[in-house]
Amino acid sequence: MLIAFSVAPSGTGRADGSVHDAVAAAVQVVRASGLPHRTTSMFTELEGEWDEVMAVVKAATEAVGPFGSRVSLVLKADIRPGYTGELDAKIERLEQAIEDAP
Repeated sequence: MLIAFSVAPSGTGRADGSVHDAVAAAVQVVRASGLPHRTTSMFTELEGEWDEVMAVVKAATEAVGPFGSRVSLVLKADIRPGYTGELDAKIERLEQAIEDAP
């Protein structure tokens, strides 16, 4: 399964609204998981089995908790049993389709 998620605190008390320290704490959890992942400016993508992926999302969300009075979590999942390596394979198929387009 692929998960794309974004987690951020609110009620941080920071005048500039920056959440980079909290996001860094979440990304450290993802990296420590050992699961295939990719972080972009808006989301972190993670690939693995349901229970292991959801455990990482939960731990990343908990890592953000101390940075504010509440936490916002946005999550999107692509559940496709029997497929692995889709974190890169989906992009490769897209690039091939673009290359093959008239």
